[in-house]
Amino acid sequence: MLGRPASELAREQRRRRHARARRVRQGLGALAIGTAVALGALALRPEPVPVEVARVVVAPLEVTIEESGHTRVKDRYVVSAPSTGRLSRSWLQPGDAVTEGDTLAEISPAPSPLIDQRTRAEAEARLGATRSALGQARARLARATTAREQAERELERARRLGLAGALSPRELELAEFEARLQGDEVGSSEFAVKVAGEDVRMATAALQQQEGSPERYHIDVLAPASGRVLRVLRESAGLVEAGTPLVEVGDPAALEIVVDLLTTDAVQVTPGTPALIVAWGGDHDINARVIRVEPSGFTRLSALGVEEQRVNVVLVFTDPRAAWSTLGDGFHVEARIVLWRGEQVLQVPALAVFRQGGGSALFEVENDRATLAPVSIGHRGDIQVELVSGVSPGDTVIVHPGDRIKDGVRIQRLP
Repeated sequence: MLGRPASELAREQRRRRHARARRVRQGLGALAIGTAVALGALALRPEPVPVEVARVVVAPLEVTIEESGHTRVKDRYVVSAPSTGRLSRSWLQPGDAVTEGDTLAEISPAPSPLIDQRTRAEAEARLGATRSALGQARARLARATTAREQAERELERARRLGLAGALSPRELELAEFEARLQGDEVGSSEFAVKVAGEDVRMATAALQQQEGSPERYHIDVLAPASGRVLRVLRESAGLVEAGTPLVEVGDPAALEIVVDLLTTDAVQVTPGTPALIVAWGGDHDINARVIRVEPSGFTRLSALGVEEQRVNVVLVFTDPRAAWSTLGDGFHVEARIVLWRGEQVLQVPALAVFRQGGGSALFEVENDRATLAPVSIGHRGDIQVELVSGVSPGDTVIVHPGDRIKDGVRIQRLP
């Protein structure tokens, strides 16, 4: 075979070089186009939505109602003038200690003209009413004493069952509370008997004064029971009429708390419900329990001017007096009433849950994407809610999802 001319070989080599260069340019062009398309796709891709996340945890949960209230002396007595006369100037000051039988005031009865039959009948009726009230007070004391003895027997039985493991700690605590409550009721009943007895004495003195009895030139107004002066209602000397309030006496050691709740909240509260007294000025919370939900409500205007139906709920302290000894009559407190408490409760922040159709849902985080998850809600606390189903402990959920959060949307976790 004859060799190809040198010029032809040179042309072939140039053609091949041009073909390789063309293929390289085409590859680079395709790469540039691909890169541009990829960059364009990345530019058009939605940015991840920044979100706050939280973990599904198992922890204690409380359902509470928190409202303002005030303290008040449980057993208080307003000492009134037993008859018309001249009152001596009071030497008492609020906070002064008084003992049963101490003289609180002196009244020099006004000269008694001949009284008519009606006035005499009124005085005798008043004396009869006070004697009846004394009998009722003694009957209440007898019932309270019997109830206290029964509560003490129940407490002793509960303690034996508790030692045997047949009674829960909460039931034992309720038995102790009931025994203490009945003991306080006996104290209140004894106070009522003393007050009723003083009413009888004063009504008797008033009747004697109207009849012109010379037995006394003045009437001593005595303290019906030991305690402290809460208020001096009449300080100046002068003429007073029968029934004029003079001094208010009570025992500051027998304090209770009055909290007014919305009636829609109060229906969830029962006697024995535990509570905490918070924001009262001390450096610790005080344990308390509900003893009574008053049967009659009232209307009150809210801060926004809306009429609300409310009802008084009465609580007593369960901590020793040393824990609340600095509180007095009419002090402001905040009461947190515990409606329900669970120790091992699956829960998430309440802001993570929202309404979805006829139920509830939240967004879980899976591979940095939001995943819609229907859930069932149990108890609702102030900050956390109980989850009955739909998630597992340790799952990550989105807190307060906004309008940009949809199922499948990429998210970015905030630090």
